[in-house]
Amino acid sequence: MSTDSVDGGDAETRPQIEITEDAADQARSLLEREGLDDGDAGLRLFVQQGGCAGLSYGMRFDDEPDDEDTIYEHHGLRVFVDPASLKYIEGSILDYEHGLQAEGFHVENPNVVSECGCGESFRT
Repeated sequence: MSTDSVDGGDAETRPQIEITEDAADQARSLLEREGLDDGDAGLRLFVQQGGCAGLSYGMRFDDEPDDEDTIYEHHGLRVFVDPASLKYIEGSILDYEHGLQAEGFHVENPNVVSECGCGESFRT
């Protein structure tokens, strides 16, 4: 997996977030359907207050990163993470799951100490 940084940060010392090839392919396909330029636009991965365990993940497409964002590039996908969210999700892997009961993006987060029963929220 690529760990190149567009923001000039040292890929060896900054917090890491990995994106699987399958997740990157799915997100790039959605970016294209939205008519966004994957050279500038990217997937924003963030943490917000909510859910029965206290925190939940959020994702959306942004045209460009904010000034304070850490920018990751994996498999041709740019991922933007704000500083407040980074402390909760550093070391995580973003994957895409295919299954009979559910299909979608999944964050594998080593910082989680507990999750709610439905898996939609967590606590670190």
